[in-house]
Amino acid sequence: MKFMVVDDSQMIRNQIERVLKAGEFDFSGSAKDGEEAIREFKSIKPRVVTMDLTMPRMDGLQAIKEMVAIDSQVRILVVSALKDMDTCLEALELGAHGFLCKPFTDYALIEAVEELISDL
Repeated sequence: MKFMVVDDSQMIRNQIERVLKAGEFDFSGSAKDGEEAIREFKSIKPRVVTMDLTMPRMDGLQAIKEMVAIDSQVRILVVSALKDMDTCLEALELGAHGFLCKPFTDYALIEAVEELISDL
């Protein structure tokens, strides 16, 4: 299953990639901001996306909205340090399927992604 990581932190992108590549996922790409994420998303068509919310050039909320408009079946897991409940709810309303707070453990990431794709 193809996945893409969207986060402005190289360290977080590397951690998510390392953890998910060890599982059943095929790492397809990453992006450091929302604009780059949309370009990559159109090109590689991942099934699963991990999405940061606070990024330069285009935030995660706008990127979620655009990705869902392109492919309503995409599964998006928000991975963010934001703990603002209104922002979390907005991300879910726009089409995200789950939320994982930073910092996170490898186990928590695996658990969140497994739940995200459990009905596929």
